[in-house]
Amino acid sequence: MSAGLESIRRSMADYLNGRGVAAVTAFPAALRQEREEPVAVVSLRGCRAEQAGFQNYLGERYNRETGRWEERYGRRARLTFGLDLYAPERADGEVLQRAFDELAGALLTGGPEGMELEEFSCGQTVRDPESRRLKRPVEAVCSAWLWARAGESGGEFTDFELRGVVKQ
Repeated sequence: MSAGLESIRRSMADYLNGRGVAAVTAFPAALRQEREEPVAVVSLRGCRAEQAGFQNYLGERYNRETGRWEERYGRRARLTFGLDLYAPERADGEVLQRAFDELAGALLTGGPEGMELEEFSCGQTVRDPESRRLKRPVEAVCSAWLWARAGESGGEFTDFELRGVVKQ
């Protein structure tokens, strides 16, 4: 069983790319190509899970595909994303300011499915000597639900999945 975190960085990067913000995930398996335009590098800096219900029990839900009721278990999670912006070193700070404005627009008007933006912040643009690029650190905190359903025997769980925030 996994904690359901494997695809969260990819979900954020896909969401941003779909809104016109160039984004890649941090720590790729393959070499990354050099870019001339600013890019957001998506990392998961933290995940804090909170209790939800007794023994994380969320109740039952009818599964139309199987025609059966399924017990669901889960936790509310607070996800901290690094969305650091990078641009070529020869660029000026205005390029990163425009990239940040686009990033902010994409996040403040919605977010990846199943995630709700709680906080959004950025630091100052600096020259990063290690990457020889301009860098503007950005962080976004989102809330989500990680949930799983009990298997047919009731004893094991399938993988946890990211689901939307329960509206109250």
